[in-house]
Amino acid sequence: MSKKDDKGAEKGKGKKGKKGKGSAAGAPSIAAHPRASYQVRRAKGWGGIIGFALAAYFSYKAGVPTADLGMRALIAGIVGYMLAWACAVTVWRHLVLAELRAAVEGATGGADPDLIPARAPEPATAGVEQAAAGS
Repeated sequence: MSKKDDKGAEKGKGKKGKKGKGSAAGAPSIAAHPRASYQVRRAKGWGGIIGFALAAYFSYKAGVPTADLGMRALIAGIVGYMLAWACAVTVWRHLVLAELRAAVEGATGGADPDLIPARAPEPATAGVEQAAAGS
């Protein structure tokens, strides 16, 4: 074989699978959640529109030239989009984990008393002491 063919074969040996969607097969994902992905898209859209509109309105009221007004509005729209995305993903990350916890608790028959001390059952000896004190 030629040297080019050897180099191509060497490159293929060290390659691993692509990173991305397949890297964490069983992990919870906001993108895979049926409601979360829709809500994050909506939040990004509204964040961009609100940022754009507020910046345009306040720039217009301040008497900024039209070209500068447009540039400020576009930048504020991008910032609003990113801010809304970050907030929505943070909120949904917590909601997805809470849903998973609730599903696990429902499947196991309730909360684990070791994790939640306030829900721990009372010891069996407490009933005996109360009966003795009541007689």
